[in-house]
Amino acid sequence: MSKKVNKITEEELKSVKEANIKYQGLLSELGFRELQKTNLIKLAKQEADTLEELKKELEEKYGQVNINLEDGVYSEIEKEDAK
Repeated sequence: MSKKVNKITEEELKSVKEANIKYQGLLSELGFRELQKTNLIKLAKQEADTLEELKKELEEKYGQVNINLEDGVYSEIEKEDAK
């Protein structure tokens, strides 16, 4: 007694396989992009920390100033009188 095997067509199988390959590829790409994002966030944090340290050093040397990043000229920040 032969049991009938339920099976989709070759064309349907090919379509499902192709869609699955594309989907798996996209998931892989998303994982890669997420890793890149994590690394960029870490680098941005490091640069922010470096910038804050430089600001502290400059403030210790020059006081509270505004620095023109084009030419390095700085001006003192005027403090408002507390009343």
